[in-house]
Amino acid sequence: MRMPLLLGGAALILSGLSSCVAKRKYVDAQNRIGMLQRDSMRLVREGEDLQSRVNLLDAANQSTANRLNQTQEEVLNQQQRLQQLQGLIDRQRQATEGLRAKIAEALNSFTSDQLTVSMKNGKVYVSLAESLLFPSGSAEVNAKGKEALGTLAAALNQNPDINVLVEGHTDSIPITKRFPDNWALSVARSTEIVRILTADYSVAPTRVTASGRSSYEPLAPNSTPEGRALNRRTEIILAPRLDELMRLIEGAPAGQ
Repeated sequence: MRMPLLLGGAALILSGLSSCVAKRKYVDAQNRIGMLQRDSMRLVREGEDLQSRVNLLDAANQSTANRLNQTQEEVLNQQQRLQQLQGLIDRQRQATEGLRAKIAEALNSFTSDQLTVSMKNGKVYVSLAESLLFPSGSAEVNAKGKEALGTLAAALNQNPDINVLVEGHTDSIPITKRFPDNWALSVARSTEIVRILTADYSVAPTRVTASGRSSYEPLAPNSTPEGRALNRRTEIILAPRLDELMRLIEGAPAGQ
């Protein structure tokens, strides 16, 4: 009877041990599954974070690319405008040089001590000596002066896009007759020339401006008779109209 009892007890012990081992394996497996699930969730979150960062980087790259494309387009537009502007300036310079040559040819019958034709700062300067235009201290243009103005007016009427500034100049010797000072004399002389150009020779009045500088822009020292003679002059300054140039600078395409 003792042997069966012992065998039965051993079986119970073995059964209990087996049950404990299985339970431990189960718990271990559950723990491993929990760890794997947590690792999986962590990896998912990390993946989502990385995807968010990738999306942000993609958006930033796209924004940068858009800005770069916009900047490149603006640079191309600026380059095109600069090319148009330079082309327009070159054409105007050529036209002004052509005008200078025409004016010089038209007035070639007059000597260099009577008038000179030059180009400066993109403008044509026709400088007429007092001796060609006026008696001393007078604002009345003489016959030889009217002849010169008529020749000049003919060239101006062939070039209607040229603005005309008539600028009177004197020496520094104070005037004592007819005019209160050299300011008045310089302005009266330029105004008289404007009247002749517009009334006698049909230069459009909208193109012409009269001004006087008195003795304050001399060509030579007023300490000698020769210097004072050079300073007593009338300058007719011819400048191309800049309407198209200004439109281009302000952003409108040339030719509009």
